[in-house]
Amino acid sequence: MRDHYKQAGVDVEAGYQAVDRMKDHVKRTHRREVMGGLGSFGGMFDFSMLSYKEPVLISGTDGVGTKLKLAFEMNRHDTIGVDAVAMCVNDIVAQGAEPLFFQDYIACGKNEPERIEAIVKGIADGCEHSGCALIGGETAEMPGMYKEEEYDLAGFVVGVAEKEQLITGKEVNTGDVLIGLSSSGIHSNGFSLVRKWIEEYGLDLQAQYKGLDQTFDQSLGDVLLTPTKLYAKAIQEVQQHVTIKAISHITGGGFEENIPRMFGDAFGAQVEQGSWPVPSIFTFLSDIVGMEKQDMMSIFNMGIGMVLAVAPEEVDATITAVQHAGEEAYTIGTVIEGQGVTYR
Repeated sequence: MRDHYKQAGVDVEAGYQAVDRMKDHVKRTHRREVMGGLGSFGGMFDFSMLSYKEPVLISGTDGVGTKLKLAFEMNRHDTIGVDAVAMCVNDIVAQGAEPLFFQDYIACGKNEPERIEAIVKGIADGCEHSGCALIGGETAEMPGMYKEEEYDLAGFVVGVAEKEQLITGKEVNTGDVLIGLSSSGIHSNGFSLVRKWIEEYGLDLQAQYKGLDQTFDQSLGDVLLTPTKLYAKAIQEVQQHVTIKAISHITGGGFEENIPRMFGDAFGAQVEQGSWPVPSIFTFLSDIVGMEKQDMMSIFNMGIGMVLAVAPEEVDATITAVQHAGEEAYTIGTVIEGQGVTYR
């Protein structure tokens, strides 16, 4: 019977091999609350082992988007899983959650065990960095739905926070300070536009370009595939020292769409341009296509992956805590009356 299934394009044995290859990666994300093992029908997590008094579960789900197309073209699959974890984890961290466990969904045209292992390695890297367990997932071989070399990748995360410590934005006031945490580059947003520019302006993913900061002889494709930063540890470090009033994860729509989500229609934000270093990938692209910086900021993160609102007297402690967690932070603006985002 398996031969008939294989003739239809589904290789069950390759699926078993892929699961076997990913076991060690899953194992290193283990938390003591995880029950059962890989291969069960459902992932189990013993919530009773946590010490929260009034726990609130916070969940998030997301994918990597068309950044996957670059992974296909570069034939590099070992970091794209970090992006999948980061896009989910950073969203729930913005509400004060401790990430607990993650599940992935990989749909592919052909199950290549080595490629699946590389993807899961990246997922495990992201989970390990965030402190959450990879407790399960699904790899679906779907010939005819995807080309043999293509796949889609999405994830789902569950976290927890004390009810009284949820970050809701309700305590924000005018005069509060906006602290920006540095991004690693474009992260996982805006790649449909980036790919359009690559085609229109004849850019070569395999080439190195002047004006683009490169380490270890990175090509343009290598720079673009730099994985999204994970902010769970940095936010947890800050929470030990100060009260974070609001957080915004800067994703698609850049500053103008995401910063107002911190405090709804009650306030606005004034952003000080030039108050943080902009990664060279953004200036490289804007110079090539002739797009103004402010227009870029309405699409991309421009070097700031997460924004925190804190009281003025807690700015120094916030920046110190972020740096202690191994990240960089900058004072980038203030909360003002009105709505939306203005620049000066």
